[in-house]
Amino acid sequence: MLKSRGLLTATVFLSMFFLGVGITIIGAAARNIGLSPFQIGLLIAVQNIGFMAALMVSGPLSDTHDKTKILFMGSLLLSLSFFAFYLKEAFSLNLMAMLSMGMGIGTYEGVTDPLLLDIHREREGLFISVNHFFVTFGCLMITVYLLFLQMNWRQAINQAALIVLLLALFFLFSNVKTEKKTVEPFPVRLPFLMRQKAVRVLFLATICASGLEMVLIGMMTTFLMELRGHSQVTSKVGLILFLSGIGLGRLLVGFFTRRDRILELIMMLFGLSAAFLSGLFFVRNDFPTYALILMSGIAISALFPLLIAYGGILYEKTPGTVLGIIKLALPMGGILLPLALSFISKHASLEVSLWVFPAIALVGFLILFLNRKILQGQASVIRESKGQ
Repeated sequence: MLKSRGLLTATVFLSMFFLGVGITIIGAAARNIGLSPFQIGLLIAVQNIGFMAALMVSGPLSDTHDKTKILFMGSLLLSLSFFAFYLKEAFSLNLMAMLSMGMGIGTYEGVTDPLLLDIHREREGLFISVNHFFVTFGCLMITVYLLFLQMNWRQAINQAALIVLLLALFFLFSNVKTEKKTVEPFPVRLPFLMRQKAVRVLFLATICASGLEMVLIGMMTTFLMELRGHSQVTSKVGLILFLSGIGLGRLLVGFFTRRDRILELIMMLFGLSAAFLSGLFFVRNDFPTYALILMSGIAISALFPLLIAYGGILYEKTPGTVLGIIKLALPMGGILLPLALSFISKHASLEVSLWVFPAIALVGFLILFLNRKILQGQASVIRESKGQ
């Protein structure tokens, strides 16, 4: 059995890289396949249904079962779904492939962080941060790689499937001794969510933040090609700029965020996201379009990690439970927003449906602004308990 912590850590990072590939493949290859905005929205929504189901199951299982074996199952699902995706033209079959893909990446999201916490107890923060950076890195590299392959998305996804299959074999033959924990299952945590107003507020804001990021990744090339007349290559450049903004924004967060100003920063970024996205869908010239894509990526990228960090600050005594609940907003945003986008694009137009994005950013701002006293009150409770 393989027991090297260094090798296992590297494999976990590689898994998260392919999580990024999984959530970006629709956006990177949609125009090559010939998907309509309606189909894109449905595929992303179904993927996130699988993501949410796997996240709810794999997290609790990781506390009572071998994490590497759970990751083996997730890797197997992801590899098979990569191989199957648009191997046939039947849309219903590809919905099934996207459901399986969502379950694979949801397993990675649910298990890799707890595994890193087990094997890196003295430097947890560093390894968790690097782990999630690899998601953005995977999103960026699959887009760049499609350019390198001259848009041969089938070759790229087959190669990804093969590598993930090798990851599955590695996890199958890996073994790491970890401490067994007993954690309340999700049905027990849900009443806690319903009683805590601050958690509800953060959960709703996270739905807005995650939906913006994931669905914009899926729609960026379609927007540029259908409404701005871009080619396959230049539309990919736009997506690369957006993903680069996300990566840059996540790096800047750690260096410049003050603990006592996180709430104000999140509200400001929601406001900036609404402004940049409105400008993006209004402006027609290429140069300001590319600049607004980059700025939108920077503004949106920091929202999810800052909301997670703020939840951990407000509930320091029960961070696992609270962050587990808030994290479930990630697939929820990826379900609700694409469904709304699909409905509006089908019954109105793609151009009209895109204004959902700045509207959602504004909703996120209003959720936090109108409930800021609740969040500030919870922060005061924490400060008083520390002072005792």
